[in-house]
Amino acid sequence: MAKKKQEKIYEFETIFDPNGQGYTVTVPKLPGLVTEGENLKEAREMAKDAIECYLIMLLKEDKSKNLKTGKIKVAV
Repeated sequence: MAKKKQEKIYEFETIFDPNGQGYTVTVPKLPGLVTEGENLKEAREMAKDAIECYLIMLLKEDKSKNLKTGKIKVAV
């Protein structure tokens, strides 16, 4: 039987700044990660997608060793 690949879950402080047209989202521990959404729900979805893409890039470059494990946490 094939082994299941164990998923890692990460926790990051996520900042949602109202920008007059929606929200700009940044993640201080992930330099350069910035996304936006027209409303808070969309901004959360965009943040989750952006964080996942960022982490995939780090894993491909084997730079994920210093990331803290936990849950992805969205603070509003």
